[in-house]
Amino acid sequence: MRVRFAPSPTGFLHVGGARTAIYNWLFRQRMGGALILRIEDTDRARSDDAMTRQIQDALRWLGVTWDEGPHLQSERVERHAARAHELVESGRAYACFCSSQELDSKRAEAGAAGHGFLYPRTCLALARDEVERRLAHGEPHIVRFLMPRENTRFTDLLRGDLDIPPDALDDFILVRSDGSPTYHLSVVSDDIDMGITHVVRGDDHLSNTPKHIRLFEALGAPVPVFAHLPLILGPDRKRLSKRTGATSVEEFRAQGVLPQALFNYLALLSWTPPGGQELLSKDEMAPLFALERISAAPSIFDTAKLLWFNGRYISTLPIDELMH
Repeated sequence: MRVRFAPSPTGFLHVGGARTAIYNWLFRQRMGGALILRIEDTDRARSDDAMTRQIQDALRWLGVTWDEGPHLQSERVERHAARAHELVESGRAYACFCSSQELDSKRAEAGAAGHGFLYPRTCLALARDEVERRLAHGEPHIVRFLMPRENTRFTDLLRGDLDIPPDALDDFILVRSDGSPTYHLSVVSDDIDMGITHVVRGDDHLSNTPKHIRLFEALGAPVPVFAHLPLILGPDRKRLSKRTGATSVEEFRAQGVLPQALFNYLALLSWTPPGGQELLSKDEMAPLFALERISAAPSIFDTAKLLWFNGRYISTLPIDELMH
C-alpha cells in the first residue's frame, strides 16, 4: 500500500491540505506500506521554494512524517514528456494545431446554442504526413488525450459507484504549446512511477478522476483506489477562507495552538472513530482509522471547538514543556 501527499507550493499549508496529509498518514500507519511526499511545483510562476520548505516544516510540527521524498515534480518533466510521446505513438493522444481564438469562437457558438463545448477533434482528422509536416515547420500546437467515447465507471471509497458519461469529458490537454506538461499528465505519470495504490485527496479533484483513470489505462498501469475528502467550510457554510479567520497551519501555530490539538481536531473533522471518543493521540487514532468511516458531507471548521481541544491538551502538559 503506497499513498502520497502532493501539495502545490503556492502558499502556506492550508488546514484542508493538513487534514489530507493527516488522513494519508493515519491510513499508512494502519495499513503499512509507505507515504510519499511529492511537491507539485511544475507551475514555476506560482511556486515558491520558501513555501516548499514551509510545507515540510508545518508537516513535521504537526507530527506528519513521510517515508519517501520530498520528490519535486519539476525534476521529472522529461519523464512526463516521454509519457506524452508514448501516448502519441500508441494513438491515445494527438497534436492539435487549433488556435485559442478558433476554440474561443467555437466555445461561444456552443454557449449561444445552449449546450456545452467539447473539442470537435478537428486535428484528429489530419493525415499523418500533414501532422508531421506541420510539426517539422515548428507550428505551435498542444497535445490532447483521446478520450474514449464511453462511460467511465469507478468506485470512490467515500462516495460509492460513479458513472461519468462521455459527453462530460473532453479531449483534455496533456502538453501545452510551450512544451510544458499539464497537471493531469504530471500527476498520473508520477503516480505510476511511484507505485501509488491509493489516492486520498480533496473532492475538488473529483472531476479530474475520470480523466486520470483513462490515462492510467492508456499507459497500461493499474488504476489506484480513490477516496475524495469533503470540503472544509467556514461558519458561514462557504469554503473556508481568510474572511472567517485563520486558515493555515502556521497561523494557528503562531496563535499558540499545540500541534497535538490541531492534529486531533482536524482528524475528527470528517472521521468518527469507533466509540466516538474525542481526545485521542495520533498513535491512538492509527489502529482505529478507516477511510470508510469518513463522512462525504462537508465539514464546518469551528475555531471554538479547536480552542477547546487546545485547552484540554494544555492542561495536561508540565509547565516546563508548555513554556518551551
